[in-house]
Amino acid sequence: QGQLVESGGGLVQPGGSLRLSCVASRSISRFRTMAWYRQAPGKERELVARITRDGMTTYADSVKGRFTSSRDNARGTVYLKMNSLKPEDTAVYYCNGDEWGVNYWGRGTQVTVSS
Repeated sequence: QGQLVESGGGLVQPGGSLRLSCVASRSISRFRTMAWYRQAPGKERELVARITRDGMTTYADSVKGRFTSSRDNARGTVYLKMNSLKPEDTAVYYCNGDEWGVNYWGRGTQVTVSS
């Protein structure tokens, strides 16, 4: 019902770019906020970017100036454009939707930054 599906991960060299997509099974307008989290091996899941219903965004300090989140309500999709990728960005990236206190998660997409 609240299915979120991520795509767009892969292997990229340092300095490269990727764009992640998160497609919702129903309208994303029902979510108060949508967000991207990531989890690296041996580390806790951390917030990367959050976008509100009206498109306001916030970012983790570690990705400010490099990552950009956007949403296309008509397509039911949220994006995370990642530029100037670093090895420390390597992680599984998860999409999250907050439907007024009820959280939905995707299964994640792997991003690996390596030469």
